[in-house]
Amino acid sequence: MADDAAPASRDYRETVFLPDTPFPMRAGLPVKEPEILARWEDLYARLRADRQGRGAPLFVLHDGPPYANGAIHIGHALQKTLKDFVVRSRFALGFDVDYVPGWDCHGLPIEWKIEEELRGQGRRKEDVSKAEFRERCRAYAAQWIEVQKAGFKRLGVLGDWDNRYATMDYGSEAAIVAEFHKFVVSGQLYRGSKPVMWSPVERTALADAEVEYHDHFSPTVWVKFPVVEGPTAADGAAVVIWTTTPWTLPANRAIAFSPEIAYAVYEVEAMETGLDFEPWARAGDRLIVADARAADVAAAAKIARWRRVEDVDPSGMTCRHPLAALDDHYGFAVPMLSGDHVTDDAGTGFVHTAPGHGVDDYLVWLAHGHREIPETVDADGAYQPHVALFAGLKVLETEGKKAGKFGPANGAVMEKLVEAGNLLARGRLEHSYPHSWRSKAPVIFRNTPQWFIRMDEAVDTPELKGATLRETALKAIAATAFYPEAGRNRIRSMVEGRPDWLISRQRAWGAPLAMFVDKETHQPLVDAEVNRRIVEAINARGADAWFTEPAESFLGGHDPDRYEKVEDILDVWFDSGSTHAFTLEGRENTRWPADLYLEGSDQHRGWFQSSLLESAGTRGRAPYDAVMTHGFTVDENGEKMSKSKGNTLEPDTVIRESGAEILRLWAAMVDYAEDQKIGKTILATTTDAYRKLRNTLRYLLGALAGFSEAERVDPADMPPLERYILHRLHELDGQVREAYGRYSFQDVARPLTEFCQTDLSALFFDIRRDALYCDRPDSLKRRSARTVMDLVFERLTIWLAPLIPFTMEEAWTTRFPEAGSNCLRIFPETPAAWSHPAEADRWAKVQAVTSVVMGALEAERREKRLGGPLEAAPVVHVDDAGLLAALEGLDPAEVFRTSQATLVAGAGPEGAFALVEVPGVRVEPRRAEGRKCARSWRILPEVGQDPRYPDLSLRDAEAVAAWDAARV
Repeated sequence: MADDAAPASRDYRETVFLPDTPFPMRAGLPVKEPEILARWEDLYARLRADRQGRGAPLFVLHDGPPYANGAIHIGHALQKTLKDFVVRSRFALGFDVDYVPGWDCHGLPIEWKIEEELRGQGRRKEDVSKAEFRERCRAYAAQWIEVQKAGFKRLGVLGDWDNRYATMDYGSEAAIVAEFHKFVVSGQLYRGSKPVMWSPVERTALADAEVEYHDHFSPTVWVKFPVVEGPTAADGAAVVIWTTTPWTLPANRAIAFSPEIAYAVYEVEAMETGLDFEPWARAGDRLIVADARAADVAAAAKIARWRRVEDVDPSGMTCRHPLAALDDHYGFAVPMLSGDHVTDDAGTGFVHTAPGHGVDDYLVWLAHGHREIPETVDADGAYQPHVALFAGLKVLETEGKKAGKFGPANGAVMEKLVEAGNLLARGRLEHSYPHSWRSKAPVIFRNTPQWFIRMDEAVDTPELKGATLRETALKAIAATAFYPEAGRNRIRSMVEGRPDWLISRQRAWGAPLAMFVDKETHQPLVDAEVNRRIVEAINARGADAWFTEPAESFLGGHDPDRYEKVEDILDVWFDSGSTHAFTLEGRENTRWPADLYLEGSDQHRGWFQSSLLESAGTRGRAPYDAVMTHGFTVDENGEKMSKSKGNTLEPDTVIRESGAEILRLWAAMVDYAEDQKIGKTILATTTDAYRKLRNTLRYLLGALAGFSEAERVDPADMPPLERYILHRLHELDGQVREAYGRYSFQDVARPLTEFCQTDLSALFFDIRRDALYCDRPDSLKRRSARTVMDLVFERLTIWLAPLIPFTMEEAWTTRFPEAGSNCLRIFPETPAAWSHPAEADRWAKVQAVTSVVMGALEAERREKRLGGPLEAAPVVHVDDAGLLAALEGLDPAEVFRTSQATLVAGAGPEGAFALVEVPGVRVEPRRAEGRKCARSWRILPEVGQDPRYPDLSLRDAEAVAAWDAARV
């Protein structure tokens, strides 16, 4: 009968407290981030004002200047993002952070670009005034500063962008010259004529930091130097040398040997036969080589058999130059000089010595009392006019398509050696050879007058206090903190072994060595008033003033005819090494030295070192208290990125497709101390990690909808699960602060990501979902859960803000639209009372038992004996007192996410489900009995006991009654 029909079930969806938030699941970062950036336009200034208003301690990060040449690349993105992690985390830790972004603007790459532009207009550099050329360079750099600035700001990098520094700013150039003058006045500067690494293509000297080594094929020659004085002279013997630079033989002045090596005369008895060519050695030749190298020399010369005639002591022996028979220019004697650098590991055991083309050659030449250094090759890498047989021939090509390739010099020298009868053998060798860091062209050692800063001469100034620059720098390294620590050994070994600092360059675009040199004494003019006028002129009109204004305007009462105006420019490393002087000194709300310098590991030979040497020489210590270094960014296969390989990844592409936040999270999760891999697959993994973090925030926001202070529960009154989450917050607070303090961003990102996925999503949210959705709003369990969620949200949004600030800003302002920027916040204090190690131990055991229950239910689901967990009523047998005690006081059905559950002390039946890794737990996966609640979907015998709501459990009936009453 109709009257007996069950009433239609009510739709209870409106009574369920489902998460509610406008925070979208899909981030839409490429669109959202620019909107947030617009709100952050004055954020850095607001942060500094806020922290200074609080009396916050100062933290100074000095920016290592990127070069103003081209759009930013992935290495830039990593480095600037790491710096932003430092800046934002220090602000969040309560510091007032000074960070002024800067740019390195002088130097060869920009000069080259302008030369290319001129060539495109049919003009040569020589046809353009220095003033016009420098102005073109300045405009080029200014253009790229703006492009790079926009790229860095798009990454979300905070800094004092409105007051950025650049080494080409007039004030910067003046400060650089003033720093240079300090070395002049202290006597640490000198002019020396010695072989330096020279780039013929770039027509300038290069410092060690501007040279890199690449594999290169070089011709090799074994050359005979006939003995003219010594015990073997009458026998027609010849000393054999080996070299990979035949072009340096016209500059040979000596042969070096080692007293520790055994040498002997070997007489050729027979040559190899059946060769495609006629060897240059002959039976009867008497050749002097090291015993250890004899076999290799014989093989190279195609000698089939020779005999060792007698021991030889090269001391006091003199040879004739191998080209002497062709031209009297080479008629000088070639002495034998003992040298510590000689070994018998390769070659012949003798070292051909050209003091104008090698550091060891130069030093051994000077050590034996010789002072005249021959100048054989000019700035273009061509033989000087006075070099007989080879005048004008180029060692390296400097023009056209062959620029950077070896020229005809090597071949011409070998031909003349054959003509003179002194070429014994030749070959080809692949070896590591120095190349210009910028042009990638090979370099040569070339003797040329240059300006150097002394490393090993004690200086009696208030800063150095009678120590050498090297000693002072090494002491500063010992006093500096390094992140990672390995950086200390790296820079220390470089400073220990480096030569004097070559600071002059023969180019046009840079800060000048603005000084005068006495033409008679060749010493720099030291006059404070002259230096003051120079610095003031550059400060007012830029470095151009030095090149365009007459010497009289600077010299005052000094005779201009007596002084040479030096127009070399400073090494760009001196420029960037001086940035601390005009960025940290003389500005308000900052200080010297910086707390931190942060760059790539290559800067141990670059900016870290030049800054250290400049500051040690002028202030007696490093300009930094700590140095942080990162590795290089490579592709997913670990290979160096190269446009020619097609394996580059541009930041702009990632930002346009996925947003800057993905790049930032990648940077936060890699070990920056090592080389970092990046590519589409890795970024896809990063995107997945980001999505999980975002979903955690979205769930928190939804579950916290309408949360008020009236709901808040004191931690002492909370259930065990909430006390455990508070314990985790207490643990994480210490970990996060400590990790940020030592710049270990990976140790922030990974633990917080794991916390979100494991402690929150897989445990807390999963267990409390039922209470959050279905309990009465005033229930202790629900209020406790929401209180803890509020505390989690409060901390996650600021802990992660330095790493993924866009998302944290969006989340914070979604919940608190009137509260101001999330970035202005400081890490909240986490009460010590939240620490509950006992709860951590309890929940580790609870989760172990739960894993067995989950395993049992999954096995039933696979066999289709059960559907979801709410169909289950497992009987859980626990034969471990510790595990059983952990579950005491907890609702097992709630913990196991089932409708019902029974705990039984004891071993349980033999066939029950068990896991080897959790001994003492067995599970009987029984089906839940009763009816399904129409609201919570739990299956319980009590469903229908409340006549007001016959399709609900008692808990749900109570909740709906309260909901209905609130709406009456």
